[in-house]
Amino acid sequence: MQFSWKRTLIVGTAFLSISVLWPVFNQFIPIFLQAGNPRWEQDLLAAGKQLPQVRGFGLSPTIAFFIMTWDNLINVFVQPWAGARSDRTWNQFGRRKPWILVGAPIALIAFVFIPLANTLLAIMVFIVVTNIGMALFRSPAVAWLGDLFPPEQRSKANGLLNLMGGVGAALALFGGGLLFDRFGRAAPFFGAAVVMVLAVLVAVRFVREPETGRQLAAEAPPANVLLHFRAVWNAQDRSGFFVLLGIFLWFMAFNAIETGLSSFSVFTLGMGPGRAAMFTTIFVAVFIACALPSGLLATRIGRTRTIRIGLVALLLLFGAGHALIRDELTLALVLVPAGAAWALVNVNSLPLVYDTGDERSIGAYTGMYYFASQAAAVFGPVLAGYAVELSGSHRVIFAFGAVFMLLAFIAMRAVSVPQQPRHA
Repeated sequence: MQFSWKRTLIVGTAFLSISVLWPVFNQFIPIFLQAGNPRWEQDLLAAGKQLPQVRGFGLSPTIAFFIMTWDNLINVFVQPWAGARSDRTWNQFGRRKPWILVGAPIALIAFVFIPLANTLLAIMVFIVVTNIGMALFRSPAVAWLGDLFPPEQRSKANGLLNLMGGVGAALALFGGGLLFDRFGRAAPFFGAAVVMVLAVLVAVRFVREPETGRQLAAEAPPANVLLHFRAVWNAQDRSGFFVLLGIFLWFMAFNAIETGLSSFSVFTLGMGPGRAAMFTTIFVAVFIACALPSGLLATRIGRTRTIRIGLVALLLLFGAGHALIRDELTLALVLVPAGAAWALVNVNSLPLVYDTGDERSIGAYTGMYYFASQAAAVFGPVLAGYAVELSGSHRVIFAFGAVFMLLAFIAMRAVSVPQQPRHA
């Protein structure tokens, strides 16, 4: 089967629709929640730096970062269920599209109300509803990677899909920063919502789900996530288990830094929120540039080896970041190679999960991937927020990231997966 760049770009609009929302969510909401905290204001004033002009709720890092994990907590339960249920879905819209058509509108409506909330209760309600809507359609949408591409094409396809997701993230960060500085706190959320609507419409209109999906939906195992986890645990080859463990560990590191980076930039380096958002685009831009090459590299040398190389690089970079970052220049010197290393890991993670699984249950294995990554995104930011409180500085997030990248590398040493996946 010849690789279709056109079809991959069309499928990539679904990835773009997901990726354009979360950077705005993760960049600005932690600042909204913590702004007004007297501890950070005193630290900035003592350092002779300007206070951010942001209306907030003055929460501590532990509480703020815990609220930021609610989406991940919801995803731990909803995404595996939605992915497995979509394996057994087929109607006039297809196999995965019905889930997109339900989840995306729910998420978008709540998302645009987040910056308008005037009370802590209101912003928490809008955060929860946004998270539920996104959880309903994320696993089914991402499962298109397994539905529409044969195993030998998945790393290359995922490289291009992640490139498009990275474009969405960069657009959200840089454009969101500009919109925040010029038009205020609501502008990035409305801008991201418009882009997401357009991307979802393109995906739903032009992605053609294969008719084999009807038969696969009928043959798919029961939508019982526990059965799939039990199969991975009881398998004679434990590679599937160690892949999921590795994913959990490296996302512990990544999500802690992703959640805490804007707070580090604003409350430690003294950057403005809008500039901090634009500055984070450096990492995303490098990830975009390296997404497709990382997929091509994995096609050549294997997904497992490529991921290990990325983990070692991230371990060294985060360790150096903890010791060396003092200003915008040193932050950029860490973020640039970190974006390239993260592409080596992230682009090849999901295809590696498929390599250990059953082709009839792509949605279920997508759900297990998200179970591992989203469980990490629950614990990672909370533990990192607690570490920030204990140390008195957001700088500790880099040491936290280095430790968990090391643990992920150790887990991946136990993985032995052939280049082509095993078929049931």
